[in-house]
Order: sequence, then C-alpha cells, then structure tokens
Amino acid sequence: MPVYSYRALTNKGLEVKNKVEDTSRFSLIKKLKRNGLMPISVVQVNNRVGRNKVKRGKNNENIDSVLKKVNAADIRARSGTKKITLKDKIGLIFSGGERIKPRDVMVFTQNFYLLKKANFNNIHALSTIIDSTENLTFRAVLEDILAGVEAGENMYTTMEYYSSIFPYIYINIIKVGEMSGSLTQSLQQAITYLDEATAMSKKIRSILVPNLLQFGGIFVMLILGTLLAIPQIQNVFDTVGTSEELPALTLWFKDFLDGVMAHWYIPVFLIAGAAVAIVSYIRTPRGRYNFDYFKYTMPVFGKLIYALDFERLIRAILLNIENGMRIQDAIEVSKSVTKNYVMLSMIETSINNILIGQSWIEPFERAGLSSTMITEMLKIGMQTDLAEMMEKLLEYMELDIENILQKIMKALPQIVYSIVGVVLIFFVLVVLVPMIQVYMGTFLFSAAGV
Repeated sequence: MPVYSYRALTNKGLEVKNKVEDTSRFSLIKKLKRNGLMPISVVQVNNRVGRNKVKRGKNNENIDSVLKKVNAADIRARSGTKKITLKDKIGLIFSGGERIKPRDVMVFTQNFYLLKKANFNNIHALSTIIDSTENLTFRAVLEDILAGVEAGENMYTTMEYYSSIFPYIYINIIKVGEMSGSLTQSLQQAITYLDEATAMSKKIRSILVPNLLQFGGIFVMLILGTLLAIPQIQNVFDTVGTSEELPALTLWFKDFLDGVMAHWYIPVFLIAGAAVAIVSYIRTPRGRYNFDYFKYTMPVFGKLIYALDFERLIRAILLNIENGMRIQDAIEVSKSVTKNYVMLSMIETSINNILIGQSWIEPFERAGLSSTMITEMLKIGMQTDLAEMMEKLLEYMELDIENILQKIMKALPQIVYSIVGVVLIFFVLVVLVPMIQVYMGTFLFSAAGV
C-alpha cells in the first residue's frame, strides 16, 4: 500500500505531521477532512507496489489508527516554512474553514498568469503564490495541486478533484493549455472566462434580485391578505347583515387556498413527483441531450449560451492549431471545454467527417444554431489561412456576444416587470378591492335596507 507524508491543520491552527499508509492520496485527504483536519500537503513518499506487502517503517502508521489518536500525534507549531500567525489562527476560528470565493480563484489565476509570462515553471509559480495566499483553505488546495505537479501530474487532474472550487469550463481550459503546451495563453483565456462570468452574473443579479424580492413580497402579502384580512371582512358583512358579497375572484382564491391548506400533501406530492420525474429524465442520455438542446434554443438566454460555448470551442481550437496541431487533433483536444451533449455530438460528427474526408464545419452548419456569418468565415478560412480567419471570427463573435448581452439586458427587465405587474394586479383585485369596499362603507346601505 502506498505511503504518504501529510501535513494538516487542526481547528486551533496547529500543525499535524505524519507518515501513513492509504489506498490513494484522495482517499487520505477525505479521511483527514472527515476528522477535522485541513490538509496542507499530501505527498506520496513510497511508490513501491507489488505482491509482497511493503514493510511498514517506524513512522508509517495506518491512517485509521492515526486518526483514532490524533491528539497524541506529533503536533507542533509550524517551523521551517511559513509560521502560523495569530491572524491566521483567528481567521481559522471565526471562518469555520474559510470559504473559498470566486475572487480567490480569480486572483490565483491572474498571479499564475503573470508568473508564467515571467517564465516561471509551474512548481516555482505555485510555490510563490502559495506563500502569499491568505485564505488557509485555498492555500491547502494549492499545496495539493503543487504536490501533484511535483509528483509528475498535470494541474488539471488535481483541479478536477476540487470541482466545487474550480468551474468545469475553467478546468478544461487549463487542460487544453497543458496538453497543447500553451498554458500561458490558456490562463489568459481562463481570466477572460472568469471576468465574463462574473460580469454577466452581476448584471443578471442586479435585474433579478430586486424584482424577485418585490415579487416575493407581493406574493406573501397576497397570501396573508387572503388568509387573514378577507375572513375579517366577511365577518363584518355577516355581522351587519348586508346583502353585498365579496368579489367572485376573492371568494374563489380564498376557497382555493383553503383547499390547498386542507390537502397540502397533494400539491407537495405532485410537485415532488414532477421534480423527481424531470431530474430522472434529464439523467438519461436522451433526456440530457434534449435538455441541453433546450438550453441552446430557450427564449432570452439560448443564443447567449450557445455563443459562449462555441466561442470557447473556437478559441481552444485556435490555441491548439497555433501550437502545431492538425485540425483533427485540435478539435479532439478542444472538445473538453464543453459538457453540453448537443455541442459534443456536433464535435464528434465533425471529427468523423474529417476521417472520411468531408468538411468538419458541416455539422455546425446543419444544426442551424450558428449564424451563416460564422460558418462562411470558417469555410473561407479552410481555403486560405484557418488560424488567421479564426482570429477574425473570434473578434466578430465577441461583438456578437456583446450585442446579445445588451438585448438580454433590455428584454429581461420587461419580462420581470410584466410578471410582477400581473401579480400586483391580482393582489389588487383579490385583497385591496374588498378593503376599499369596507373603507367606502357602501355595504352599510344594503344592511340598512336602503
């Protein structure tokens, strides 16, 4: 069984060092985290594998036995490397593990890009960034990536283990860069991707969040007003003996809510059943394909999602072509930048077309998702200089994506305002009209026989 040397932090900011045996580095990391230890580095120190069991050294214990007596392990203040400061200990106590934010990933990518431009190798660049990383949780992740690089692994293989921290597209941009020998350019692409994702997310949040809060507030007022105010108004009508009645819409909605509350398990069961059915369908290959196709053709956001995926694919292909790859190999390596089944099916068809001597552009043209401008530029590029034409195509696509974004930013508020407006009108008709009726007191004339 492999032997690993690990360093980890306790909740109090102290360091645990030991050598243990375990099935794999990832298995050891999981066990350390489950037992309240934050791994800083986990490095395999013995690669001997064979039929004969490796003799356990004096300091090499089984991980399970170590974790049972972790408090008696060799715990000491960090020495030799960077010492845990009082600020770090306070940060550990109050952060509860220090959540890794998208901003941390962005800063790391920018710093790594600058160091690679300065001709740092990966190990030197990662070591330099780790020393200046204040977030202890992220520092542990980076040290794990560094340990993998020192062991001869690619960076993206360790990043895949931390998929909750590094986005899927980000990981595969790094993968393309490492496999094509152009990591510096891929890091620049990754920075652009993170910038675009952050900017788009902020724009959409700025529109959706206030309106969703407004929608939620009106909806809550509608429910509470119907359940609390309407019965009181009806009680006033019954007390004075008026012949007037509440609006038919108000009575219908009140009866509807009463029915839902009396048989609440029915809508809950229906909603849960529908959700399970949809998720189960999407998990099937056909369901996933149809769902991904819907994402490319859905109103408002469909064109943007496809344009972003296709732009990343073309950028990755260009990167590989500039590094001397054939078009077939460039497409094969670049397909990892997307996980959309529709796009992947077009890419696979494109690769097969190359093998049988047909155009690799034809599947994208036949799908009808790319504009004629894009496919024609690629066709001309195949007849002249493909790399040069792809650069021009990317410039065009950047402008096209910006135009799509501007259209979305104009259309989205109108859609949201329309939904909020409908709910507001319904609230007025159901709740406010009966209140106005009571305020005006016209029901008293009917009660007095006038």
